[in-house]
Amino acid sequence: MPIRTASAIWQGNLTDGSGTISTGKGGLQGNYSFKSRFEEGEGTNPEELIAAAHAGCFSMAFSKALADAGYTSTSVDTTAKVHLDKTDAGPTVTRIDLETVGNVPGIDEAEFGKLAEGAKANCPISRLLSPGAEISLTTRLSS
Repeated sequence: MPIRTASAIWQGNLTDGSGTISTGKGGLQGNYSFKSRFEEGEGTNPEELIAAAHAGCFSMAFSKALADAGYTSTSVDTTAKVHLDKTDAGPTVTRIDLETVGNVPGIDEAEFGKLAEGAKANCPISRLLSPGAEISLTTRLSS
């Protein structure tokens, strides 16, 4: 399996500085700052990138789980919400809420939810993050 890389450059002090984050193959690049991370400023932040990675990983894992169970999904649309909270140890990712909507002909809500839970447990990014953060999952079939 390939090794994936990303890089970040930060210039200046914590509150007034700024930086850029880039993925190894150049697919994503974004500016980030204290305000984009801890307030509501323009730009991205590490937590958004974790959310993107988790949503992408889960959607792929869920699509595989559906196929393995004999279902062909038209789409799996996942949003991940990463909670960065103040704790005694400092800012900490404490929770990730996954919300997924699937267009999967022939499946019922119960089977859809069961397969989604399995995908959550087996997604490599979920396995990475779950020892430190609670991961919730809500599912919905689209009509």
